[in-house]
Amino acid sequence: MVVIVDTVSATPVRPRHPEKVNRPDALSPPKPDWIRVRAPTTRGYADTRNIVKENGLVTVCEEAGCPNIGECWDKKHATFMIMGDTCTRACAFCNVKTGMPGALDAAEPEYVAEATFKLGLKHVVVTSVDRDDLSDGGAQHFAETIRAIRVRCPDTTIEILTPDFLRKDGALEVVAAAKPDVFNHNLETVPSQYLSVRPGARYFHSIRLLQRVKEIDPSIFTKSGIMVGLGEKRHEVLQVMDDLRSADVDFLTIGQYLQPTRKHHAVMRYVTPDEFAGYEKVAYTKGFLMVSASPLTRSSHHAGEDFARLQAARAALVR
Repeated sequence: MVVIVDTVSATPVRPRHPEKVNRPDALSPPKPDWIRVRAPTTRGYADTRNIVKENGLVTVCEEAGCPNIGECWDKKHATFMIMGDTCTRACAFCNVKTGMPGALDAAEPEYVAEATFKLGLKHVVVTSVDRDDLSDGGAQHFAETIRAIRVRCPDTTIEILTPDFLRKDGALEVVAAAKPDVFNHNLETVPSQYLSVRPGARYFHSIRLLQRVKEIDPSIFTKSGIMVGLGEKRHEVLQVMDDLRSADVDFLTIGQYLQPTRKHHAVMRYVTPDEFAGYEKVAYTKGFLMVSASPLTRSSHHAGEDFARLQAARAALVR
């Protein structure tokens, strides 16, 4: 018997990160014990996954390879990623697929709202890929998603994690007008690491974005996060805290960077739990209403519980 294999006409598999294919491998040190998590195997995880797939949705939990997916999905907590699964940026830390995205799905806001209802979410987090190819960076799509959730789930609070809308005049105002309860935009790292870690972004533009949200609507909670272990110094992390507080940001998250593949930025070191605890204490002294700092902290991890604490912290200030 002869088996003929066609190696000419078959469509080649496109690499997930074509811009990283020819990079040399970046080796990271072995993970310490405090980083390890259990593989997701529970019924709750399976139920959440089914609802996501039935509604044709993408989650950052899967696309970014979040280590907390088992814990969160077991509780039916998922972070929806709108506007496709392909990002126009190529950040050195991120596992989301890069390339030229397809057209927006006009029905997606309704799908997200329906999935929010089916999961019974009291607090939902919606993020997106960067869409530099769109004239508004996807701002109108964000606003439509917020409004669709409000209609389908009027008692659900909404947290968004947005891109930077760099060079998209008026985009931020469109999103803020939809009145999310929490506006999150992550700085990701300290300024000295931007060229190697987040080359498509501008640190002070991101600071100004967060500051502008408060100017537009002071009632919206603002939030930002960074990863550590990318080569930053302690004094740089403290300066980021000061910069965020100068923009009146309410909530800070700090987590350990984990390398998705050897083609991504290496982990320069694993920050100890005691160091994270130290960062959290310092951040509170600088005036943040809420701080989450631990090796496995991620932007949307325990977002619902943290939002309740955030509300309580603000209420305590006005008594």
